[in-house]
This record gives sequence, C-alpha cells and structure tokens, in this order.
Amino acid sequence: MNRPSTKDAVRDVAPVEVETTIDESDTPSFQELGLTPAILKTLEKLGIESPFPIQAMTIADALAGRDVCGKAKTGSGKTLAFGLPVIQRTTTSKKRRPQALILVPTRELANQVADALTPFAAASELWVTAIYGGASMVRQIKALHAGVDVVIATPGRLNDLLERKEMSVADVRMVVLDEADQMADMGFLPQVREILDQVPEGQYQTLLFSATLDGSIGELVRRYQKDPVTHEVASETTSVETVDQRFVGVERGEKLKVAATICKASKRTIVFVRTKHGADNVARQLSREGVDAQPIHGGLTQGRRERTLAMFQSGRAPVLVATNVAARGIHVDGIDTVLHYDLPEDGKTYLHRSGRTARAGSDGLVVTLVAPEEGNDARTLQREAGIHLSIVPMGFEDERLLDLAGFEPPAPPPIEEQRATFRSNRNQGGGGRGNGRRPFRPREAAPSEGGSRRHNRSWQGPRNANNSRGGQPANAGRGGR
Repeated sequence: MNRPSTKDAVRDVAPVEVETTIDESDTPSFQELGLTPAILKTLEKLGIESPFPIQAMTIADALAGRDVCGKAKTGSGKTLAFGLPVIQRTTTSKKRRPQALILVPTRELANQVADALTPFAAASELWVTAIYGGASMVRQIKALHAGVDVVIATPGRLNDLLERKEMSVADVRMVVLDEADQMADMGFLPQVREILDQVPEGQYQTLLFSATLDGSIGELVRRYQKDPVTHEVASETTSVETVDQRFVGVERGEKLKVAATICKASKRTIVFVRTKHGADNVARQLSREGVDAQPIHGGLTQGRRERTLAMFQSGRAPVLVATNVAARGIHVDGIDTVLHYDLPEDGKTYLHRSGRTARAGSDGLVVTLVAPEEGNDARTLQREAGIHLSIVPMGFEDERLLDLAGFEPPAPPPIEEQRATFRSNRNQGGGGRGNGRRPFRPREAAPSEGGSRRHNRSWQGPRNANNSRGGQPANAGRGGR
C-alpha cells in the first residue's frame, strides 16, 4: 500500500490562521533558532516572519533535545513552538510505528494542529495524521498501515488503537502534551498516563504545554520529564485584562434581542451557553433575529462539528454558539467578541471563555449578560476572576450596544459596599451563590401587592426614560473601537 499524501492524512477543514509578526529587537529570528532551510522556506511562503515569544523561548531547547515545559495561554503560538521541532527531529518511520506523538484534548484541536503542521511536514517529506473518536477508525487504521511519521491524537481513540495492536509507540522519540490543563479538566490524564507508560522509558523527549503547571500537571512533569527547562509567557488572566470587558444588565425578555444587537455589531463572535439544548435554542433564535449563527456542542456528529467550525473560520457563519466543552477545541484567530450569554459557572470558566478573543495580539471585547437575579452571582464571579467592573443595565434598543468597546462604563461601587449589599440581599432571601453549589436562583421574586411580578433587581443604577439604564443617556460614551 502506498503512503498517504499529507493532505489526505488530515480532515478537509479551514486552516488555522498563523501568528502575526512581533516587533521586539531582542527576538531571535527563526534562522537563529536553528531551523532547517526547508522549514525556513515554508515559514517564508506562509508569511511568518518572526517568532512569537513562546516560540523564541522554546524552539532552540526543543531542537537541542531538552524536555520543555511551556506555560502559555491559548493563542500564543504554541502549535509552531512544539510543531517545528517535532517536524525537524522526526525521520521516516516504519508502518504503524510513528516516531512522534502529539496528544491533544479534543478532535477539533487534533485537526487544527494537523492542518498547521501539514505544510512543514510536506516540505520535510513526512506524513502526519489526526486520530480521534467520532470518525472512521477504519480510515485511521489504513493511514497507520500505509505509514505515518507524526500522529496527532486524542487519548481515548489512541488507546483504542493501541489495545487493538493497530499501532505501536515503541519507536516514539518525541511526545507532546498540548493543552495539558484542559486534558486534566476533561478527565483524560489516566488515559494519557496509560499511553506514556507504554513508551520505552528513557528514549523519548517530552514537550508539555499548558496554561498552568501545578497540581496534576505538576505530577505529569515530575513523572514523565527529565530535568525540563521551563518557559513562561503572559498568563490567560493577564490576556483578559488587556481586552475590553463589559457586564451588561438585561431583562429576561430582552436578553435575546440584546445578544442579537451585540452580534450584529461584531465581525466574528463566540456566544457561550451552559447546555447543548441551550446552544441549539439560542442559535435558532438568533437566526430568527437576522444573525447567521451556528451551534457547536458534543451532541453533534463529528462531520457536522467540522463543517460548522470550517464555516466559522472562513467567516461564512460569523457567530458560533458553543458550550464550554465544545469551545475547548476552538483555536481561531480573529474572534473580536466573546459573549457570555449564560453567566459562567466560576471565575476560571470566565477567564477560559474570555481567552478566545484577543488572540495573536489582536483587540478583543468580552461581554457578560447579567439577568436581574444574577447580580450577586456576577459580582462573586468577578471576585474569582480578579476583576471589578460595574454592571450597566441596557435595553435592546440602547445605542451603546453598537459600540460597547467605545462606551466607558461608570466606576463600580467599592467592594465593601458590594459585600454589604450581598449580605443584605442574602439575609432577605435574595440572590447569591452562597456556598457555590447552587449558582443560579429563581428568576423572579414573589408577586407584589398589586398582583404583578417584579424582579429582585440587583443592578446598580435606575432605568431612564430613553430605555437605557445606569444613569447615562443612550448615546453616552460612543466612539470608535
């Protein structure tokens, strides 16, 4: 059987946009990092002129055969940081016995890493393939039997193939753990350890990239890396602090229209919801409001997920409605707005979701919609995320929604005042997350004496006559983003 072409080895999805140039006088060039002429020529063809910080820090050490720990946020250029050394240090492999193994948490990320490395593999006469669940195992087995040098895989499907003896890791010389913290969050570390324990000890180099290096990730480092060199760039929290963040108070009946207005004012938006049903429902309702939105979640077939992601990457579907788990495989540059339609469960989730914008040095906007009864939850969320912002109520006709980045929200009340308000509301049976086990409270308070129902509104500022809220006129603070 002939070896598959590099293009045939991966799914046909839109390629990930590569990193832009950074302007730092002390940054080494790709040539100075020790890359081969074939890789340098491919970088030039792709218009990649200078390495990003994580690439400049790690590539030389990886090429020298050192174990590397890279601590960097999503969108910092990690794929080429580990991918270029993997391609350069890998040679032609025997059938079903690849020399390089890259483990990733999701099938979308497996495809995106494979797409990013395909041009460099082709220039070096190597073959790559992406292996993940939800796709044809027969096709993946055929690729392995034909001969593959670099395997990019999710842990579950790779373990299945190893158990079936369709692939061996006996010849693996390089192992990459990409988004290790996400694999830990998704419960994949036992499967990762099962795979690594099968690679002959002492014969392979390990490159580990993660947003955090403590806890279970620290255990991986101690167990599977030898004298690793650690490089760290800005954390995800720091990245979020550099974007425009807005907390918008919305009435339940106006929430969808407010979301539609924000989406229409953006070029490319990810809308986050809590559930699969919510993703389908919100995408459908946004479409009725004239927004071209597509849902993505774990309940969709792999083919549907890939088509949806390709449409989002190409701009044919400018709005993606995603659950947290599905979004972990989305690594797309050029997302200018992240919209938290459902309030994130905690500060860590907020930071992870929000990190999807402002990638590769671009600007970004993060908007969180807060229903009347969620005010205390939102302020607890802010404390967990290390931010302190006012919640500004707005109606769907509020012109500030058209340029939230240009709108300057009022200063939030002092933290001590917020805590006093929280204690008062809690004592009166109002909202608030308490011990964190019940993050959402009933939507409305008891009926008033007049028989109508009213919200237990915990926003700051009254509603004014022109349908804006927060004590400012509807056109206040508008300006270019």
